[in-house]
Order: sequence, then C-alpha cells, then structure tokens
Amino acid sequence: MSPLVARTIATGRLELLPLRVEYADEMAVALSDPALHTFVGGTPDSPQALRSRYERLTAGSPDPAVSWLNWVIRLRAEACLAGYVQATVGYPDEGPFAEIAWVVGTPWQGRGIAAEAARGLVDWLGRQRVRRVVAHIHPDHTASAAVATAAGLAPTAEWHDGEIRWTLLNG
Repeated sequence: MSPLVARTIATGRLELLPLRVEYADEMAVALSDPALHTFVGGTPDSPQALRSRYERLTAGSPDPAVSWLNWVIRLRAEACLAGYVQATVGYPDEGPFAEIAWVVGTPWQGRGIAAEAARGLVDWLGRQRVRRVVAHIHPDHTASAAVATAAGLAPTAEWHDGEIRWTLLNG
C-alpha cells in the first residue's frame, strides 16, 4: 500500500484541513490554555515553536514505513481553527494501522467538536483501508474517553505509558 496523504475531510459542521505551517499563529491562540496539558504534560507552544513543529510535521516522517497525517479543525460557521486531529499510520504485513489523537481548544469544548472530528477521521481512515485504529487515553480523562467512544473505539486491558489503549478494528 502507498503511504497515505492527508486530504480535506468534511463533516456536518467541520472541515479537517491538512496541516500547513501558516496555521501556527492561529493555532497557538486556539491551544493557549495550559489546562489542555493536564493529562499529557508540557505547556502551550509559542507561535514560533508551533511553526517549527509544523515544519517538521509537514515534512513527513523520516521513516518511509510511517505516514504522519495531521489536520487542523476548522469550524465552518465561525470560520476559525479550534484544534487538531492526527494519525500516525504504519504499514505492517497484516495491514495498515493508525494511532490517532485529538485536541480541541478550551473555548470550543463541550460542543461535540472533538467527537465529530474524531469520527470524521476514523471514517476517513476506514475508507483508506486502515484496519486498526488505536488511541491512548489517560484513565481520568473522561472527556477524551467519550470522544473515543463516539468515534467507535473501545477500551482494552492494555496500558501504554500510563494510558489505556482504545482500539477499533475495521473489516
């Protein structure tokens, strides 16, 4: 299978736009709340730090057996960026698998945006013949667990770096 490339994904209220370095300034504002790092650690990135990270991400994985796919979440009605979704896709012999993650800025939380974006991403991955989708969620992060459930993932008994592994098998 050829490596995947991020394409625009449309959902009811959202556009998941392939990541571009030019989004760094707006995303730095959208992701500026330190509370977003409660479960994952770290602090919000400055616009310059985010720009540097986006340059690395958009250059792609140095490993040809891995695709880095990143999107920003654009709210159509408000014409603003509100967060991101991402998928790291590997291509083992048993078929492609993806590890996914999502973050929605604090001002937009509680509106189902993360769930809608994650569902859109998982649906798109399924159409790309990705057979297994995985997310790692801190056991106390109930909002993220609800997003994973809405996207069709279920918790497993497996742990990874203090987080529960959630999985969805496609076909």
